[in-house]
Amino acid sequence: MTAPDPTNSGSQNGLPAYMAVTAAYWAFMLTDGALRMLVLLHFHTLGFSPVQLAYLFVLYEIAGMVTNLSAGWIAARFGLTVTLYVGLGMQVVALVALSMLDPGWQIATSVAFVMIVQGTSGVAKDLAKMASKSAVKLLAPKEGDGLFRWVAVLTGSKNAVKGLGFLLGAALLAQAGFTWATLGMAAVLAVILIAVLVAMPAGLPRGRKGAKFSEVFSKSANINWLSAARVFLFGARDVWFVVGIPVYFYAVFSDGSEDGNRAAFFLIGTFMAVWIIFYGAIQASAPRLLKAARRSEGDLIAAARTWAGILAAVPAILAVAVLLAGQPALWLTVTLVIGLMIFGALFAINSSLHSYLILAFSKDERVTMDVGFYYMANAGGRLMGTVLSGVTYQLGGVPACLGTAAVMVVLSALAAGRLSSNSEQEALS
Repeated sequence: MTAPDPTNSGSQNGLPAYMAVTAAYWAFMLTDGALRMLVLLHFHTLGFSPVQLAYLFVLYEIAGMVTNLSAGWIAARFGLTVTLYVGLGMQVVALVALSMLDPGWQIATSVAFVMIVQGTSGVAKDLAKMASKSAVKLLAPKEGDGLFRWVAVLTGSKNAVKGLGFLLGAALLAQAGFTWATLGMAAVLAVILIAVLVAMPAGLPRGRKGAKFSEVFSKSANINWLSAARVFLFGARDVWFVVGIPVYFYAVFSDGSEDGNRAAFFLIGTFMAVWIIFYGAIQASAPRLLKAARRSEGDLIAAARTWAGILAAVPAILAVAVLLAGQPALWLTVTLVIGLMIFGALFAINSSLHSYLILAFSKDERVTMDVGFYYMANAGGRLMGTVLSGVTYQLGGVPACLGTAAVMVVLSALAAGRLSSNSEQEALS
């Protein structure tokens, strides 16, 4: 994956600052993906139900909503680099705390403890993400499709790294155990944080003392409708991704023995990793696939509506296939893997269009506010998908998860249908 062209960047040190922010974000997302897989598989083997597994991630997503709403103001007030450093530092704290989990605790105590730690990790992730995405708006080239390319590279590469994190988490759990895995990741991330503190170049704004919290709430119809589309898009992914498919595949691959459990961990971790990496690769390639350099903002808005409509068909078809099959079978597992990979490709294009449009709709002076508000909606979608993943799987299995995903994508397409270009907005105002 090639680095974006530094020509015409938003600042003299645009490319070095962009690369430093991206490297820090990569390190964070590697541990974020590994941590999610560690928690999911470790507690599933302890006998947690699908709903209890979903509870473990609820505070993570709630924290994301609250953090994103305030992170835009925090970054505007204290600067993007400080916000990024705090996010990385909090993730180190969360990993160390999670290593202290005692297997002898009662289930209620374990759930409460992990929820609190996951909540801390959720705050950390969204501070780092908001700072990184906002930096792209300020550093990217202003001409042509420069903004789309830079945000696509950052987001796509981040998801590829997070996919490796899923595989890393499953491998560490199988080979090193839960405690040593979390401590090892904390140590590596702490070293990276120190390196970033020392080496971060200039190029990012330091903050504005007069920034008011009330500025967080957007008055732009485009940003509000795009945020609504984002809620349902990410809800549609997480409703099968968080609990449903991993638990289903565990039931298919594991025979209940220790060796069988290890094999299942690797197979599930590999699938999740490959899915995220593939999704990230498509996301990074979206500007080229969509021929964005030759298309107007209005064309890309129309594309966001069209691609959401196409995406809705995939989970609907998969839900019908699982219902018709009745019992798990090899052909069904292969069908699900292929179908979910297709979902990943289409989802990546939709997500990449959203990530570009939020920055295109935002003004430089309030980019952190608009991006924070938008990612609050993103976290809200993940929260809804996380809760529904456990509930729908427990009530109706994988078909219920996938059917719910199809409905949510349709709602995302309807929200995207309300978007209009900046020139159309100005004509109406």
